[in-house]
Amino acid sequence: MSQLGPGFVPTPVAQLPWKILLLVTAIGMFGLVVLYSAASGSLTPWAMSQGIRFFVFLAMAIVLSRVPETFWALGALPIYVIILVMLIGVELLGAVAGGSQRWLDLGVIRIQPSELMKPAIVLAVARFYEMLPAGEIRRFSAIWPAAVMIGVPAVLVMLQPDLGTALMIVAGGLTVMFLSGLPIRLFIGGALLVAIAAPLAFNFLLHDYQRNRVLIFLDPESDPLGTGYHISQSKIAIGSGGITGKGFLQGTQSHLDYLPEGHTDFALATMMEEWGLLGGFFLLLAFGALIRWGINVGVRAQSRFARLTAAGLASTIFFYCAINMAMVMGLAPVVGIPLPMISFGGTALMTTMICLGILMSIDRQNRKVTRW
Repeated sequence: MSQLGPGFVPTPVAQLPWKILLLVTAIGMFGLVVLYSAASGSLTPWAMSQGIRFFVFLAMAIVLSRVPETFWALGALPIYVIILVMLIGVELLGAVAGGSQRWLDLGVIRIQPSELMKPAIVLAVARFYEMLPAGEIRRFSAIWPAAVMIGVPAVLVMLQPDLGTALMIVAGGLTVMFLSGLPIRLFIGGALLVAIAAPLAFNFLLHDYQRNRVLIFLDPESDPLGTGYHISQSKIAIGSGGITGKGFLQGTQSHLDYLPEGHTDFALATMMEEWGLLGGFFLLLAFGALIRWGINVGVRAQSRFARLTAAGLASTIFFYCAINMAMVMGLAPVVGIPLPMISFGGTALMTTMICLGILMSIDRQNRKVTRW
């Protein structure tokens, strides 16, 4: 029989971080309102299916919150290896859709392993630095294994091709490396190497459409009806919303099909046209509170692994939000990163809920230790 908390509430239920769950639910519900409007006031084809996914994945996050922290520590490297094998399987047997080979078709379900690698790389690199003796942190042996762990999946994802996801895998891994205590001069040197190698990568590694996105980012007006169409229309939608927006269901850019992908990558532009700057400010506050909670989970954590993992997962959610918002406003190239819980699609939503579930698992362990 379950123990009862205050007010005869079962202890497992009482231990859940209800403020965060309510915050996440509020963001998700607002996302459904945006998708409802993007479909011109219809639950189909986006709002209904997204709502089902949201509550299924939210339930999954609650289940993950009951998993002990020790499981994530012991399973971090095996999970990483399994997903890495799946990424190799995508290259050999992956399903092609939209010109990209990103999915592994298992018959019953189609999986995108690159999305699962985002939290997996954080777990794996955090586990590596937890096992590394403190005296080794300033030696080369503290750098190259983590660099290989990050580089191999990033290259495999680049081959799909999926530049945005590859960048997020690298960003998540580098965040954990930085927080582990590596000397700052290594990151300065790495940044200089990236700056030197960037022209070579631009000319020889990127696909034509990826190079065009970078060029259009630098000068969107050079091809306003071609490659720059997405950014130009997104800016028009955001600017026309003003401070308070045009009103619910009153947007024109999305409803008249001027704004491409107004329900996925550019859902933020759809929202800000109708809800204005105030709607965008609400989302910034909501995501900021969620990320701040994730960082605080890491601050309160007792083990090195938990601290690095919590900070890395919180940064993964941050990169989702920052890259998408910058992309939609024309402050970054279009790399196909959706806005979590707002944009239509199950992969980013699943990844966000996995991050949330692991963070709640670490938070539950923190509160147990504090109570004891």
